[in-house]
Amino acid sequence: MNTPAAEPLPHLPRLPRRLRAEAPSWTETTDVCVIGSGVAGLTCALNLRRAGFHVTVVTKVHIDDGSTRWAQGGVAAVLDPLDTPEAHARDTRIAGVGLCDPAAVDVTVTEGPARIADLVHLGTEFDRHPDGSLQLTREGGHRARRIVHAGGDATGAEIQRALHAAVLRDPWIRIIENAMVLDLLTDARGHAAGVSLHVLGEGVEHGVGGVEARAVVLATGGLGQIFQSTTNPSVSIGDGVALALRAGAVVTDLEFVQFHPTSLYVPGAPGLGGGSAIAGVEPDFDGIAGDRQFRDDVTTHSGDRHSGAAPGGDRYTDPNPAPLRGDQQARPPARHRPDPAPLRGDQQPLISEALRGEGAYLRDFSGDRFMVGRHELAELAPRDVVAKAITTRMIAEGRPHVWLDARHLGRDMLEERFPTITASCRALGVDPVADLVPVAPAAHYSSGGVRTDLFGRTSVPGLYAAGEAACTGLHGANRLASNSLLEALVFAQRIADDLADRKPSPGLAESPGGDGDVCSTTSRAPLQEAMTAGAGVLRSAVSLEATAASLTALGDNVSGRPRPATWEATNLLTVAAAVTAAAHRRRETRGSHWREDHPDASDDWLGHLCLSISSDGELETTWEPTA
Repeated sequence: MNTPAAEPLPHLPRLPRRLRAEAPSWTETTDVCVIGSGVAGLTCALNLRRAGFHVTVVTKVHIDDGSTRWAQGGVAAVLDPLDTPEAHARDTRIAGVGLCDPAAVDVTVTEGPARIADLVHLGTEFDRHPDGSLQLTREGGHRARRIVHAGGDATGAEIQRALHAAVLRDPWIRIIENAMVLDLLTDARGHAAGVSLHVLGEGVEHGVGGVEARAVVLATGGLGQIFQSTTNPSVSIGDGVALALRAGAVVTDLEFVQFHPTSLYVPGAPGLGGGSAIAGVEPDFDGIAGDRQFRDDVTTHSGDRHSGAAPGGDRYTDPNPAPLRGDQQARPPARHRPDPAPLRGDQQPLISEALRGEGAYLRDFSGDRFMVGRHELAELAPRDVVAKAITTRMIAEGRPHVWLDARHLGRDMLEERFPTITASCRALGVDPVADLVPVAPAAHYSSGGVRTDLFGRTSVPGLYAAGEAACTGLHGANRLASNSLLEALVFAQRIADDLADRKPSPGLAESPGGDGDVCSTTSRAPLQEAMTAGAGVLRSAVSLEATAASLTALGDNVSGRPRPATWEATNLLTVAAAVTAAAHRRRETRGSHWREDHPDASDDWLGHLCLSISSDGELETTWEPTA
């Protein structure tokens, strides 16, 4: 039987305890510095203001450029009288495969409905029935309709719009855009006292400043950019996890990277294989009898094509004006949707599982609904189950994708309920009303992150974490659909409550010691290739050791000069090494961690792998069994 006392992973790179950078040449002060401007960061900032704190929000690009605005599915909460918190908790625990923290689950599902009410109070316009009641839908792993959404499939964009507008109304929330946070500043006792950062366009290219604060909140989002194919935006490289590790904080559960089962397959995109245009890829079937009967009144991947422009005028035109500034308070459109055009960098268009929640099917190239019989919920099984099923079917058929069949849902359903998805597909030459949609898994969400308690506190005093950057214990080995936005809302409030009670007062921030290192910018592409090949959906000891060797070679190249591109490359290496170490150490298959050489779950591994960086730059892992 396997034991957690595994040998350390060989050939991991030595990681820096700080980034090489100039000493801060300017400083400003605030009460709380929030790093990140998605739902976790902005909600935390607003809650902190209600508690009487002055807040500075630092964001890497523009305030709306994080992951929140791309969230299509919705927010899960118990809002139906026939639903219960216990049922929501049960679904969450099932998805988490034995590793959810029961206390984190309980506070999230019980406090969630009040946080939805907070969003409504801020002006978030969720979709409603004609009688004014909220529309509720189902997504994968949920056994009840408890998902609220906005704009059909543009929930994140609408929440981001409402939060952005609320932040702009508060003069005591300062926003610093186009700023990359480098390292945590601490006082003589090791208490967080601010951050060092680089603001693009201010001073010389390597000019660095500092924000001194009584506490720091990491809300930096995910780490999907360590892989070649991801639904995450280009800014999601795991900055918060890397900063926390360098600061001495503990991170946990990093092996559990959720691959969304259904990103839109784009031929030639990194990590997805090559091939002809989407319209030239044909399934190997025509019509199939019985439950598998396809509609014969449409032509699969032939006939007229829809362009990105929508029938009937401007329905799919870009609804995203430039971020509002100063006194400009013109309200963005209530249905604020992401641009349906192909996404930047390596970000892949997402096909929300809400589409499967409304009845879309997954089919292979023979036309079989391969999820039927594999799981009791079929296409609505938890994401790890669906992603694994799709991957194994792709391998078995030698194909770069499978098909999502939504044609039977009809034009009205697809265009009204899923306008963003429909527009994204049409922009790439696929009409889901008439065509099968090619889909494949892509890195989507990290269930692990900086370890926190029930109030968002990390192991470093004064340093908090919320959202995808944090590991609160809610998700366990696999996140339940639409629990991520809920978690961000709940813990953003809890962080504000805790800071209001504690009112921290650290000493003077000290200059970080040591020279630090940075990686070459040339390491980014080979790092993503190595992570996708060896630490992606399918993993084994052999593949992970090959990935570790590649990362070590990349870590030896520290010739880059300090600048945003090399700081990002160093963060990518730090996070990739931590994910690889945890994935190699956990010798079982559980949730979103799939080891081909250890295909079964084992009770020996009912626990958490906690990682930190030693004083000499070595990754250290400790094992904590579940209670």
